[in-house]
Amino acid sequence: MHPAPFDYQRPVTLDEAFSLLGAEGARPLAGGHSLLPAMKLRVSNPATLVDISRIPGLDAIEQNGGGLTIGALATHEVVAASTVVATHCRILAETAAHIGDAQVRARGTMGGSIAHADPAADYPTTLLALGATVNTASVAGTRQVAIGDFFVDIFTTALELGELITSVTIPSLPAGTGGVYLKHRHPASSYAVVGIAAIVMMEGGSITGARLAVGGVAGKPVAVDVSALTGQAPSPEVFASAAGAVAGALGNPIGDLYASGEYRVHLAGVLARRALAAAAERTAG
Repeated sequence: MHPAPFDYQRPVTLDEAFSLLGAEGARPLAGGHSLLPAMKLRVSNPATLVDISRIPGLDAIEQNGGGLTIGALATHEVVAASTVVATHCRILAETAAHIGDAQVRARGTMGGSIAHADPAADYPTTLLALGATVNTASVAGTRQVAIGDFFVDIFTTALELGELITSVTIPSLPAGTGGVYLKHRHPASSYAVVGIAAIVMMEGGSITGARLAVGGVAGKPVAVDVSALTGQAPSPEVFASAAGAVAGALGNPIGDLYASGEYRVHLAGVLARRALAAAAERTAG
């Protein structure tokens, strides 16, 4: 199918982009791997595409005292290959490497992925477990939105009209932290049927903190309370017990011809147990 007719604009500054996005029916375009297929299906019919891919400075990856900041236009391929990301946030580099195929990773961007808010996307789950912050800008100024408040529902975020994601900040992880992202990949689309991100912090042989996020099962990524792990020594039994909280956190699960909601919930529990154990193993560095 072909998309409906549309105008195309390519600003070279954020101010120019904000001006163009103020027009009725204007939509930003980054890598295009989510928006363009939707346009071809005529699910999305913007009057104007505002191509922000040539705006300089939005693809930077930086580590500073506040943590790791990934520019909105950083492609999945660049994030996966970045030594800065691999050094300071290995789970994020591995998540990027899980996304789609080589073509998708070469064009798709961090900002585009989370703005699209597909419940089966990979980044949202890991960013929720990491406690990331989404940095946005518009003619009204800048905002910092906690990732837990950013995703509202299926394909729905807290972004306001005319607002762009400029970067995502991930807080620094303390020494003795391990993180793992596990995914059951859909054989046709490569999206996550279920994606699990686990973060485990250890000191002196005991767990001092843990986070768990589940994607692909509900309309948005879901955080699961695994605080009961704190103070315990890692073992298959304690991780199995913590993973038992997954089912209760996943009300009204998504189902389709490939995987029922019941199956997704069961799979999430299995992957959660494995991800927590693997994250604990990584705490040693």
